[in-house]
Amino acid sequence: MKDTKLSHFELDVPENLIAKKPATFRDESRMLVLHKKTGEIEHRQFKDILEYFQKDDVFVFNDTKVFPARMYGNKEKTGAQIEVFLLRELNPALKLWDVVVDPARKIRIGNKLYFGKNDELVAEVIDNTTSRGRTLRFLYDGNSEEFRRILYAMGETPLPKYINRSPNNDDAHRYQSLFAENEGAVVGPAASFHFSRELLLRMEIKDIHKAFITVHNGLGNYRDIDVEDLTKYKMESEQIIVPETACTIVNKASDAGRNICAIGTSVLRAMETAAGTERHIKVFDGWTSRFIFPPYDFNVPNALVTNFHLSKSILLMMAAAFGGYEETMNAYAVAIKEKYRFGAYGDAMLIID
Repeated sequence: MKDTKLSHFELDVPENLIAKKPATFRDESRMLVLHKKTGEIEHRQFKDILEYFQKDDVFVFNDTKVFPARMYGNKEKTGAQIEVFLLRELNPALKLWDVVVDPARKIRIGNKLYFGKNDELVAEVIDNTTSRGRTLRFLYDGNSEEFRRILYAMGETPLPKYINRSPNNDDAHRYQSLFAENEGAVVGPAASFHFSRELLLRMEIKDIHKAFITVHNGLGNYRDIDVEDLTKYKMESEQIIVPETACTIVNKASDAGRNICAIGTSVLRAMETAAGTERHIKVFDGWTSRFIFPPYDFNVPNALVTNFHLSKSILLMMAAAFGGYEETMNAYAVAIKEKYRFGAYGDAMLIID
């Protein structure tokens, strides 16, 4: 199949279309609507989304919470500044963290890193995990709660590199959904950013149901794919939790033939990982490395909300798998022509039958 090649997901996205900041109001981003069966395209505002759904349809959201994962420390002796990107806590008692460091060539096992104006926090490199990955042990005597408070105070909102600016106070709120609850993501669930309090209230009034699952979005979605044949690529794992309450809501809607809309590609992957028979999902608590690209037959959702993704990205491939390769790539060409905004702070795309 031609769409299993990396080069078939190449886009020429002008730099000025990559959103550097969010829309003033969450629900006033633009929204391109792709009817995947016909290829028809509509241009709307995100606040219009409920016009495409009815009573007892279900929106499935990711309730992950982004933590301030990007820190800057100084290497002992040389004082060189090192970016430390926290990925996940490995052992709370020992204060061990899985991190990515940059520049990695300067950081070896046994090195110490100092954080804060007065070196309030010190970490020792105790292992190499990948070319840029390290295991750090933070040397801190206080309790876990106190340690985490200090750690996060030194971190900043982990905006994607392509946004190409330092985060401000507004980003701590906007690079997060309104229903963020379960901490653990280092990449924001961007499709959820478009939902305002007013829009969520209008969903309730219209009796469109909400189901919440947790996907702790990791850096794997932003990795450059280094193989042309996508069947040879190994996806990094992400932690997902699909609780019984979400299963009950989704499966009841499935049995009634209602629309089930995945809010974001992270939700799409999680639902496919937890898919059972008869358009049902099952309780799941674990990790998924499922890599979705065209052609792919989806088991559960029949609608998707997603942002406009960058060239050759894993997220673009998932969107194309859902919307159809030709239809999605055509929609992207239209989006570029119509100057839609790309990336996490960009505009939205609704893909429906």
